[in-house]
Amino acid sequence: MTARADGAAPAPGGRAPALARLLHAVPALASGGGLALEIGRALVEGPGDAGTTAERLVRLFSYFTIQSNLLVLAASVLLVARPARAGRLVAVLHLDALLCIAVTGVVYHAVLADGSASLTPSGWTADLLLHTVAPVTTWLVWLLVGPRPRFGGATAVWAVVYPLAWIAWTFARGAATGWYPYPFLDVGAVGGTRAALNTTVVAVGFLVLAVLVRLLERVLPGAPREPSAADAPAT
Repeated sequence: MTARADGAAPAPGGRAPALARLLHAVPALASGGGLALEIGRALVEGPGDAGTTAERLVRLFSYFTIQSNLLVLAASVLLVARPARAGRLVAVLHLDALLCIAVTGVVYHAVLADGSASLTPSGWTADLLLHTVAPVTTWLVWLLVGPRPRFGGATAVWAVVYPLAWIAWTFARGAATGWYPYPFLDVGAVGGTRAALNTTVVAVGFLVLAVLVRLLERVLPGAPREPSAADAPAT
């Protein structure tokens, strides 16, 4: 048994890196395409009720949907370049991508999906890519080619930092500007207690997903990784 940089054991050999690269490219294209469409819409349509184009872009990037798809894009591109990429930072990024995009898909389809009926064709396409295709493909690709196992306890702890930072940003900016990215977080509309409760429900869901990923890593076969310096025997 050899040591891993993130505290997990390396997986045995198996699937070809070429297949892993091809599969990791699918969520990268879904997230990248959806993000490009949303940014293009913001630039072409102008500021709208945001007042300025800069404010509209800030609001756009304040959405958890956009944040989670940026994580998927970054993690997937790194894994396309090197499917066996190891290290704590990359492991945290990949785990955050898995957890955040799952929360995005579940919350959207459970709470927010009714608003998609009034979207333009480009908006509908972006909506489909960001809220459905990216979540589904990100998880399917991880289940198929990993890399796995890689999410030790410390990795799971560090993965919580990103969503906590987003929550802090959302409420701090909302208090300053009165704008919130989602109605169920709008303190002015639902009240501080209800907004905090809704946030807690989402946070608990995030933690449940983290536990699920750790359990799946215990029962799923190891997805192969190329040898790296991180796999050197511990001394």
